[in-house]
Amino acid sequence: MDSFVEQLKRGTEEFTEESDWDEPGVKTESCSLSTIYLPFLPRHILHPTQGRKATGFQESKTACLNYIQDALLENQWQRAAEFMTAYLETLESTSVETQMAASEVVIISLQNRKLVIWRIGTEILCHHSKSSIEEFNYFAERIKNLGVKKYLKVCLEHAFHLLCNGLIDDAYQNLSMAEGWRYGEQTANQDKELKLIQAYKGMLDYYKWSEKRNAMLELDSDNCAQPVEEEMHGFFRQAAVNLKEIIKIPGVWDPFVKCYVDLLEFYEDYDEVRQVLSNYAYNSKFPSNPNAHVYLYQFLKRRGESKKTLMSVLKILHKIVPSHELMLEYNAMLQKSKKRKKHRLGLEVIFTVLDFAGWKEHVKAWHCLTKQIKQILENSSKHLDWVREEWDSRRDWWPAFHFSHHLAKRNWKENESLACEKAWVAGILLGNDCKYFKYVSYQGCKAKKREFQTMKKFVKKHSLAHLRTSGVLDSCMHL
Repeated sequence: MDSFVEQLKRGTEEFTEESDWDEPGVKTESCSLSTIYLPFLPRHILHPTQGRKATGFQESKTACLNYIQDALLENQWQRAAEFMTAYLETLESTSVETQMAASEVVIISLQNRKLVIWRIGTEILCHHSKSSIEEFNYFAERIKNLGVKKYLKVCLEHAFHLLCNGLIDDAYQNLSMAEGWRYGEQTANQDKELKLIQAYKGMLDYYKWSEKRNAMLELDSDNCAQPVEEEMHGFFRQAAVNLKEIIKIPGVWDPFVKCYVDLLEFYEDYDEVRQVLSNYAYNSKFPSNPNAHVYLYQFLKRRGESKKTLMSVLKILHKIVPSHELMLEYNAMLQKSKKRKKHRLGLEVIFTVLDFAGWKEHVKAWHCLTKQIKQILENSSKHLDWVREEWDSRRDWWPAFHFSHHLAKRNWKENESLACEKAWVAGILLGNDCKYFKYVSYQGCKAKKREFQTMKKFVKKHSLAHLRTSGVLDSCMHL
């Protein structure tokens, strides 16, 4: 059998003959297949001649695409590769007669099809058993030569593939060539794509800088470290220029921002870091991005900023992503504050965190809620309304979401600490009759009688149901 790269270089004539996968007596170049629409193939590809009579050339091309679709659906990567070769040869044809017959299809639609063909082809190459990086590079160069509008985008995706295969130097060279590419008057889209290419090139410079930094830190002698440090600084300058440019443009640039911040912090340019991260988080031209606030918070925390400053950052993050993992830190800061309104907000934060499924079995979150509710019930009856207000908006769905009998059995079996913390909350909010509380307290009394007896006594005295019956909760409402 021919090698796969040889198949990619074959012409189309052998595929226009009857083959063992064609329907009997049907030729590929003239067959008319029912259209199969797939989301990764735009409709204009499947219907390029709408409104006018199809030529033999157009019919061959459409049939070839249909065969590619069939092969993709059936995971027949060899067959798909052969038809993709035929399709590419057709598009690359320089015959004057062919170009005239299909000028609208080839000249007008080719640029829009190029990226689709590229992605179908890369899918085939990624799955074909005989594919190699050489074949992938060959295919990429063919696609780049089909037109100019999508050249930069194909170069960028080609670099991604090289990076995924560990070919960092090849990817860097590919990006460098793309960076120097020019054709006619540069459009706005091409300018953005060029900035992105430069940014990824800057990221690779950062990677090389990072390698040199690690090497320098391992060297003992200053004389040995100096040449490495000079080379390292050269990579820093190259990376910083490109990374700084991309993060000026409104967008979500998390990987580039992290690299740029790491560079600046190493050289102790903290004012620039603060300015970059503040702009990334608070500039109204940028899209809302939780990570921007996370990066700013982490930097300020490393710099030892005040709790007030840190809380101001987390307050905004809470509004954007109330289930973020940093909400536990935010809650802890609020509870340490001397202001009552901060304590009230802390209770709201921890209740809200537990509204989300990802936190259902988080022991620390349940412990925080248990601790805060117990403190309120034991030390300050005038704040009972805080608990009641939070519970009122959840009483219709939290029992099934958190406190079912099924969950009690599962939690006790898998994590007794979690079951214990949840039982405290369930008993206080729902009373002694709560199924979750009853099951866990019964099991707990057998294993740790003293601890669970204490829990049962506390719940009997301080549960919201008991306080409502005794009139304590209602009296607190009027304080």
